Amino acid sequence: MKIVIVDDHPVVREGLAAALSNRGDFTIAGAFGSAEELLRARVDADVVLLDLELPGMSGIDAIPRVGRPVLVLTAYASDEQIDAVLRAGARGYLLKGAALEEIERAIRAVAGGQTYVDPRVASRLVALSAAPRLSAREREVLRLVAAGRSNKEIAGALRIAERTVKFHVTAIFNKLGAENRAQAVAIAAERGLI
Repeated sequence: MKIVIVDDHPVVREGLAAALSNRGDFTIAGAFGSAEELLRARVDADVVLLDLELPGMSGIDAIPRVGRPVLVLTAYASDEQIDAVLRAGARGYLLKGAALEEIERAIRAVAGGQTYVDPRVASRLVALSAAPRLSAREREVLRLVAAGRSNKEIAGALRIAERTVKFHVTAIFNKLGAENRAQAVAIAAERGLI
């Protein structure tokens, strides 16, 4: 099984390459410090092990361009990153604290066409999928509501009609199950929406 590793830290990249090359049928087809290096090399691989925080093009931006199954191995797991990684088409998401055996299981799952999500990320993924989806405009309105702005002030800041602000506020209340502004802000903050 051919694996490519993309991580900007040489110690991580070389350590993973050394550890994985000693695991049965794994062959390291390449190890790169950036997404651009990987894309230029056009290396054939069964799985690309990809960090998110890279110099130049981010791992998230690289995922749809790789053309191979991607297993993200990163230290970061914000809700926004988890969502962006999976939307970009990655088949797996692991945190860098994972044991070598778990990395191996994840690689084999992804190479076999399955999805693998780190157990520490899975519960957040479930919560994320259950969270209400606010539009970009609703998020803008909600941020201004959280800042204590009135509907008239929000309308002026966003250059929209005050009745449009009222429409967005009502939609936010409905999506969050809130009865008033304070409750909407509290629920949104608890769910990481603002």
